[in-house]
Amino acid sequence: MNTTPIPGVSDSALAAWISARLPAWPPASTPEFSFPAPLARLFARLPQRPPTIALVAVLNLALGRLLPRESLEPVLGKTILIRVLDAGLELTFSLGPSGFRPAARGAPSDLRISASTRDFIALALRHEDPDALFFDRRLLLEGDTDLGLVVKNTLDAVDVAAFLERFRPLR
Repeated sequence: MNTTPIPGVSDSALAAWISARLPAWPPASTPEFSFPAPLARLFARLPQRPPTIALVAVLNLALGRLLPRESLEPVLGKTILIRVLDAGLELTFSLGPSGFRPAARGAPSDLRISASTRDFIALALRHEDPDALFFDRRLLLEGDTDLGLVVKNTLDAVDVAAFLERFRPLR
């Protein structure tokens, strides 16, 4: 039975038509960009809780699936601050026994990770090596450097290619 919204067009033909018009995912490279300074100043004045809650939700979905709980043992009870420099965002969270949770803005952090939006995206898509960004001073780690290495090694162990394959558009 044809279930597509277009009579006479099969599901596979519709999927092929849509797929041919979608951009490649993931992109081959990360474009150079940054948020304009006025926008960053605006974002810095907005409540940071909503984007922190979104980040924590994503991390909790990944916990146990992509992020092995065992390797994150040293992170338990620690507070991490992620600064997205060009966007004016400061996302503070911690890992507890039941998962990641937002921390209060201004709470003392054990580890601070700072980079631009573009560099965080490039790291997530594996377009940039964290060590190269660190030595180029585009990725800043402050505070407990041992904790920073645990976080880096945990993220390096994630099979991003397999993850992206599961969520790739209809290709």
